[in-house]
Amino acid sequence: MRTDRIFSRLEQEPHRPCLPPPRMSRTRLGLFGVTVAFYVAIVVAVLGTSWLVRLDWQVMLFRPYKQWPDIHGFLDMFVVLGQRGPTAVLVAAWLGWRSWRQRTLRPLLALGFSLLLLNATVGAVKIGLGRLGPHYATEIGSAELFAGGDIFPSGHTANAVVTWGILAYLATTPRARRVLSIVSGVFALGVGATTVYLGTHWVSDVLLGWAAGLLILLGLPWCEPAIARSEAFIFALRERFTTEGSLLAPKPAGTTASSRHPLVPPRSANPERTAPGAAYPPAQRTPDETRTSGDTVVSRATGSASRHTWAPSSRY
Repeated sequence: MRTDRIFSRLEQEPHRPCLPPPRMSRTRLGLFGVTVAFYVAIVVAVLGTSWLVRLDWQVMLFRPYKQWPDIHGFLDMFVVLGQRGPTAVLVAAWLGWRSWRQRTLRPLLALGFSLLLLNATVGAVKIGLGRLGPHYATEIGSAELFAGGDIFPSGHTANAVVTWGILAYLATTPRARRVLSIVSGVFALGVGATTVYLGTHWVSDVLLGWAAGLLILLGLPWCEPAIARSEAFIFALRERFTTEGSLLAPKPAGTTASSRHPLVPPRSANPERTAPGAAYPPAQRTPDETRTSGDTVVSRATGSASRHTWAPSSRY
């Protein structure tokens, strides 16, 4: 097995990808409209205490967790895949690595925007309708609305759709998008069905949770301009602080001229002068100088002559 390809995928890419973000195509817009209609139909059916509410009670009184108790332990752990805290941390860690590797903040910002929309939309409907869950129902056949509950729509189901579906939304290849779409769909369907099995949600809660999560994923391309502006603002802010930090950083003190070129070398720096009165070494001449006689030096360039007389310094 070759490991060089594996390790090459762990390295930071030299340039950020130039892939265009998903756009709101006609197909996506059509799916968004169908999902909105489905969402409204579920809410109206529950408000009107229709056949959907009767189905809720039939499944609740059937008590699936008592019919198949052997899988109760496994599904208790599986439903964690829909809890916002653990799944958000897990997905954020993966997308954070992708952001570092691809030199872009778009994956993390897309996750943040989707979770913000999820909290705002699902939370508002939960509080507004105030439906009680199956374990807290007070009247058989009632929709249990406006009773101070917070169960409709299912937050576990909607969170599973958004948190795992964002991986497919951010996929960079068609193959990865198909695979991640299947995986996220299995997780979302499984988490929703598990909440019904455990008796923590009505069937209508799960149906509305699936619709709520799907609406966020389908409408996320409308948030792409805001994501791009947020990324540009963060990078500009980082560049500003980096520049200011480099200007305020203390500069290293330069060395003085005396330390670079000492005027008087120490005694030990000239090994040829070991005794007082010792003669200096012969003067070094440049190539254009010639010695005529004695200590007279004639410059070949100017023809001028000068006499150098060496005498021992009185300091030594």
